[in-house]
Amino acid sequence: MIATSISSKSQSEHTGTSIQPNVLLPTTAQMARLDADNRAALRRLFGEPMEYIDHELFHKSNAEKLIFGKNARLDSEEAFLDDDNLIDPTLAHFEEGRTLTTRHEIELFQKFNYSRMRILSILGQYHGKRMPDSALRELLAWSRRADIQCSLIAQANMPLVLAMAKRTRLNGLDPNELISEGNFALLRAIDKFDCSRGFKFSTYACRAILKSFSRVAMWTSRYRGRFPTEFDPSLEKSNFIERKRDGLKAQCVDEIRDIIDHNRAELNEIERTVIRERFALDAGPERIKGKTLEQVGELIGVTKERVRQIQNKALRKLRDMLEDGFLAASG
Repeated sequence: MIATSISSKSQSEHTGTSIQPNVLLPTTAQMARLDADNRAALRRLFGEPMEYIDHELFHKSNAEKLIFGKNARLDSEEAFLDDDNLIDPTLAHFEEGRTLTTRHEIELFQKFNYSRMRILSILGQYHGKRMPDSALRELLAWSRRADIQCSLIAQANMPLVLAMAKRTRLNGLDPNELISEGNFALLRAIDKFDCSRGFKFSTYACRAILKSFSRVAMWTSRYRGRFPTEFDPSLEKSNFIERKRDGLKAQCVDEIRDIIDHNRAELNEIERTVIRERFALDAGPERIKGKTLEQVGELIGVTKERVRQIQNKALRKLRDMLEDGFLAASG
């Protein structure tokens, strides 16, 4: 049996039905026929518990016609043909910047919860089984209907989050984190709200948003009690190795100049000229880059390939002198 829990609470709370689906996943071939959005929707529908708020209207024989105006008809793309008709009148009010009327609000919540009830009904019919393509299409269509209503309710009430954030005087809290938590609280409130109790959703949502702000303040206070200062990686990182390497590099340059000046590596005159010109060892502050192989070749009257050979031979001599002398002593 599908695990079903029905909870009755006080008038300030909700009465809802929550079900954990237990349906076999579609076959690879069935999933391949769906687009990425529908595949993601099915994984969510099959893997996460869903809740709806019951209403006496849902149990009438013509409930779908009373709530949506007519019975749904599927098209070829897992959506109902009357989707556009569902949202145009209400969406126009949002575009004009007006809040939902009580009638519009009740209609949206009835459509939202009825759609979810139909989703859970389909899932219950195929408990422990695999759905055929026709059932998958109907399931996705009702899921799309529910998402549309939820989105419209959230859009209409999103200003509540900003209004509550401005009214809340909580020092030291990141406003972006506060608003993010408030948005999640708004979505949770949509799932829990019972429009048949006669309350405005804004009243219920404001309470939920303020409670979420209090939780953020409590979590932040606990965190700062345990970690009074923020972790700064730059304070923990040591640059000892970098400073030692830079100092050694400067000493090596001075040592090479000394080796060349005193010819301790036994370089011939051509080799010394090539090294000085290629690496600008004798250059003043106006020239910090050495000459190219071609420029050095023109200076001493050889090709640039010959200059490269002379340079490599001279560098080997200098490296041997450094390793045997200066670097050995530094190590």
